[in-house]
Amino acid sequence: MLLNDQLVLSNPSIELKDSYLSFYQEWKQSGEDMVPWVIEKDPENFEDMITWLNHNKQRINTNGFVANSTYWLVANQMVVGAVNIRHELTDKLFHSGGHIGYGIRPSERRKGYAKELLRLALLESKRLGILKVLLVCDEINEASKKTIIKNGGLRDKDFIEEDGNILNRFWIEI
Repeated sequence: MLLNDQLVLSNPSIELKDSYLSFYQEWKQSGEDMVPWVIEKDPENFEDMITWLNHNKQRINTNGFVANSTYWLVANQMVVGAVNIRHELTDKLFHSGGHIGYGIRPSERRKGYAKELLRLALLESKRLGILKVLLVCDEINEASKKTIIKNGGLRDKDFIEEDGNILNRFWIEI
């Protein structure tokens, strides 16, 4: 992260459309899993996507998903990351999803953005009344583990998915 970057945790908005589309296309072209899950939504009809994200926050037509809030990390008017905060945990989220999912666009990794994105997301979680936050990452994801630990994450019992993938679970008290 550059020292002069103006970092903002922003609500998704029409004003950031071009930057978000660039973020989305870069991630698609990388072939990597898109994290958090909400960025998998095709933004072809951008206004509908923004409405969908706002409905998720307000628990309108969520198709069984818990209420969740999505924010974009913006550095100098460029969307560099996204975070999704689940307002509550189902049994599945308790084991393998957690409260917060976040990701940084591939070209902007290893610059300190993830640590700041998670820090800002934790502040937002507190504002939402979530005072004990669960974060989950694949055991092989060293960068995410370091980010979580740097933000105060304390390791809990791992969860093994049906395919054998090991998920590390961490709690952060705010």
